[in-house]
Amino acid sequence: MGDVRLTVQKVLKAGLDLTDVGGLAVAATSTYLVRNDGRTFLHFKKTAAVICTVTIQTPATLGGYAVADQDVVVPATTGDIHCGPFPKRIFNDGNNDLKFTLSDVDGLTVALAKL
Repeated sequence: MGDVRLTVQKVLKAGLDLTDVGGLAVAATSTYLVRNDGRTFLHFKKTAAVICTVTIQTPATLGGYAVADQDVVVPATTGDIHCGPFPKRIFNDGNNDLKFTLSDVDGLTVALAKL
């Protein structure tokens, strides 16, 4: 499906009712882009009977060696995972975007927040 840009919600002193990414049918064939300022968090919930592996790309190199992508496993049925923050120098591409893909999207919801 290509690249899909997601919007991050800002956590406020008065609180934030973190909502799922609205109107988005997540697909295992898409790459998701999130503007990352180093204070971004991802939230995944899974209700279907198959796990989802979220692969967060790491375009950085250290000492000439590529940094391995970060995999996060969202458990089947009751998975409720928060991950982040993501340091910009490791996770951002040249456009200041963090990118991730999903292995299984059945029963998966996604929400994004930053401090």
